[in-house]
Amino acid sequence: MKTVSKRLKRSLVRFPVLGVMSRLFVVVCILVSFVTGCSKTVTNPHKEVRQEKVLLIGLIPEANIFRQMERYEPLVDYLSKRLAVKIELKVLPQYGDIVDNFISLGLDGAFLGSFTYVLLNSHLHAGLEVLARPVNLDGESTYHGLLLVRKDSGIRTAKDMRGKTFAFVDRATTAGYLFPLEYFKKHGIKDYRAYFKETYFAGTHEDAILDVLDKKADIGAAKNTVYERLAKTDVRIIDELIILDTSPDVPENGLALRKDLDDSIKKRLRAVLLTMHNDPLGRSVLTKFGAQKFISTTDKDYEPVLKYAREIGLDLATYDYRND
Repeated sequence: MKTVSKRLKRSLVRFPVLGVMSRLFVVVCILVSFVTGCSKTVTNPHKEVRQEKVLLIGLIPEANIFRQMERYEPLVDYLSKRLAVKIELKVLPQYGDIVDNFISLGLDGAFLGSFTYVLLNSHLHAGLEVLARPVNLDGESTYHGLLLVRKDSGIRTAKDMRGKTFAFVDRATTAGYLFPLEYFKKHGIKDYRAYFKETYFAGTHEDAILDVLDKKADIGAAKNTVYERLAKTDVRIIDELIILDTSPDVPENGLALRKDLDDSIKKRLRAVLLTMHNDPLGRSVLTKFGAQKFISTTDKDYEPVLKYAREIGLDLATYDYRND
């Protein structure tokens, strides 16, 4: 403050003929100059701004986007806090969007269905590494496909399906597409487009089930875990639908990451997933997610899916996974 006072006195002496307002203006200018000079002395133009690493994880449209986010957000929040790494979710409108947009969207990984993982890994030339998958509350770490009809439809066999409407889920799903194709082949249906009056892709397992329930479709294909989740909140699922056939078990949706992602992040994330059931908060998150725990998963677990592909003559390298 002494320095300011001296500068003020010198300035006022140099301008003795100035009026009161003019002298006041000079004082204000000097003060502004002094404060600005002080602020410059504490600013470091070379200081680096630390950018937080963000992991972008994709979600396939198993159910509608709101239910998907409601289920996965608590899990992702828990993982983010334990890893001290921000994780963001990206829900894609179609299963095949994962294949098309994994690289273009800059995804670091995704929670993938069994066929989606096999298909994407094939297109990325084994560029993914699956870490873990959940064990559901019923103790199962797998799911299977279902063929569904209404009880009052009169449909009980493949022959009864002729001329009806069939709801698939998506061409990039095991339960919602590969399983029905295998069923058709087993029952002599060579061209399903000609066999049925109409076929279409519902987009999600949930919608395929509800379309049959609401009589938009006569037959539908979907995964049992979604069917069971819906049945807990809608008694019509059990009362009005009947299961005609089921597929072999395949791995539940697992988390897979880019192989070229930092190894330390992959190891830490795998460790948190595999041990979170030992943590009280982790157990609470798992319950909301609908799982007991996560278990280690490898490519060998997907052999049933590859077997399906071989049986129906599907070439993963050339397969057109986009819906008609």
